[in-house]
Amino acid sequence: MAQTKTRNLTFVQAINEGIRQELERDPNVIVMGVDVAGAAGKADQGFIDHFGGSFGMTKGLIQKFGPERILDTPIAENGFIGAGVGAAATGLRPLVDLMFAGFVGVAGDQIFNNAAKMHYMFGGKVKIPLTIQCQTSAGHGSAAQHSETLYALFTHMPGLKCVVPSDPYTAKGLEIAAIRDDDPVIIFQSITLMGMNFDVNVPEEPYTLPIGKARIVKEGTDVTLIGIGLTTQICLQAAKQLEKQGYSAEVVDLLSLSPLDEEAILESVRKTRKIVITDEDYPRCSVSSDISALVAEQAFDILDAPPVRVTAPHASVPYSPVLEEAYLISETKVLQAAMSLLE
Repeated sequence: MAQTKTRNLTFVQAINEGIRQELERDPNVIVMGVDVAGAAGKADQGFIDHFGGSFGMTKGLIQKFGPERILDTPIAENGFIGAGVGAAATGLRPLVDLMFAGFVGVAGDQIFNNAAKMHYMFGGKVKIPLTIQCQTSAGHGSAAQHSETLYALFTHMPGLKCVVPSDPYTAKGLEIAAIRDDDPVIIFQSITLMGMNFDVNVPEEPYTLPIGKARIVKEGTDVTLIGIGLTTQICLQAAKQLEKQGYSAEVVDLLSLSPLDEEAILESVRKTRKIVITDEDYPRCSVSSDISALVAEQAFDILDAPPVRVTAPHASVPYSPVLEEAYLISETKVLQAAMSLLE
């Protein structure tokens, strides 16, 4: 058997490669969004492939696949998300870039009432193989409307699958898995991860990761740290500091929020008897609240201490750099939460 070739890619490069390989594999795959092909209607001014989407994830695709499959759209999320739903219902596999997660407010009807419900309301006769990717994470001076991490809004709705990559390897594998899935899948992509360096090898050939399965990225025995996307990397940093103090932390990378790998969480808690849940989203009615309830309801007798959550404050993301820095989840906050259970 030939050995798999791997390379070190950035988060954005891994996503771009996954999209390109699916476009090559399946002629029904199309890409839609603002500036995904360059700048709509500006080809004669040299703007072809000028941006590659908000963060360069579609760079280079327009030249290879053309404007019938890489479609620039107006800045009208309700319009192009709705077009994506319709395209999926009629047999295409659209990948639609919503851009910032906070823009869901503009396209809520199309996502929550149409994409999420059509398969059910048509008695299973209609499939909606729609992928929506959106960007998350504060810490970039983008203020309240461009810095939110709204996992819980999407996971609350039946009919939507929600995945959160945490490094380039999972970014490519989940991107391809989402595009191939016959259900609507929301991919949450951290802006902060796009600027990080990773010592992670990404296979050249296409591959998928199972939607609905978490992974253990560091095994441990003293405390469980639950990570989601960016916070998985923060948990790994905190785990290294805990190790210096003589404690062994297990880090669970959720990867999928709906469906949620409940057994992976509970299995880790059975081992460590303590849990810290990290979540960039607002704390009220959040994924971290859901996991805390899960553990309290199904592993109460195992716990040595109540679950601890490390989340954003219940407040809009501030524009002030000093206030935004205080707002963010950090290695120090996770370390302090873990030590509150260990000491």
